[in-house]
Amino acid sequence: MDFNGSDTIPGPRAEDQLPHTAQAAAKIVIVGGFGVGKTTMVGSVSEIKPLTTEETMTQAGIGVDDNFGSASKTATTVAMDFGRISITDQLVLYLFGTPGQQRFWFLWNGLFEGALGAVVLVDTRRLEVSFDVMGRLEERGVPFVVAINSFPDAPRYAIEELRTALDLSPDIPIMECDARRRASSRDVLMTLMRFLHSLAMTGSLT
Repeated sequence: MDFNGSDTIPGPRAEDQLPHTAQAAAKIVIVGGFGVGKTTMVGSVSEIKPLTTEETMTQAGIGVDDNFGSASKTATTVAMDFGRISITDQLVLYLFGTPGQQRFWFLWNGLFEGALGAVVLVDTRRLEVSFDVMGRLEERGVPFVVAINSFPDAPRYAIEELRTALDLSPDIPIMECDARRRASSRDVLMTLMRFLHSLAMTGSLT
């Protein structure tokens, strides 16, 4: 019973309802180290109000969590972020942002289940974190693209230099992005979808 004495249970908000034209859906994970912009990307591109599980960072994390380059960050994802975006009238992507702190990486296994592909967000100030992230995706057989999030104070490198530094094979797309901007984040997702389509056409997508 609601506050008006009615037995009606409120449904989802009109803006959160799945488009009636949707015919297919895909699960996409957005991964990366701590503070690389995963929550920001999900929030910027989602057409519904994103679900976040951010908690305030406390003194207990000092010496445990590596927040280099993110000293001003006051909250962190402890489970996942969730959003949704319609790529076309027929195709909907469900976006799952993973927690970045390594002590929460045990949650990744569940989030990877059923994922069609992934976006690896990279901060050039902490490239070394990306190796473990990409290694986990490769172990699970999840195809991915790499997006270099453009932080104002981060060093800039040519894309091919970053490809070499990250030891990426020539076929894996890598691009710059601004996770704060919807158009930029959407471009990353479109690049991932084109990559997955190319893998499907060659029989490489299982």
